[in-house]
Amino acid sequence: VQLQACGGGLVQAGGSLRLSCAASGRTFSNYAMGWFRQAPGKEREFVAVINWSGGSTYYRDSVKGRFTISRDNTKNTLYLQMNSLKPEDTAVYYCAAVERRGYDSRASVYNYWGQGTLVTVSS
Repeated sequence: VQLQACGGGLVQAGGSLRLSCAASGRTFSNYAMGWFRQAPGKEREFVAVINWSGGSTYYRDSVKGRFTISRDNTKNTLYLQMNSLKPEDTAVYYCAAVERRGYDSRASVYNYWGQGTLVTVSS
């Protein structure tokens, strides 16, 4: 499956962005999906993951209540709605896919990755 992420940009603290990840090439609903991010000088970390149907999600503690992961299997698209953004959310955000039904928060599990989209939150 090929993944194409978009929607990043520059936003002030407290603002919102919605990231999208368009999938092509395989049956999207066969894949659990995730959003990960990597800030300069830091390791890649998971942000949010979602199972094949969208019925089950999991977030890192620092984004709970601010970010929402969702998917539309009819449009082959994954989303990340980010509200109340903070400067510490600044990073390159990646979408990822793994051919399984249940989600996993470990980046090493995912074998398909999008190219990344930069989110910059100014204070």
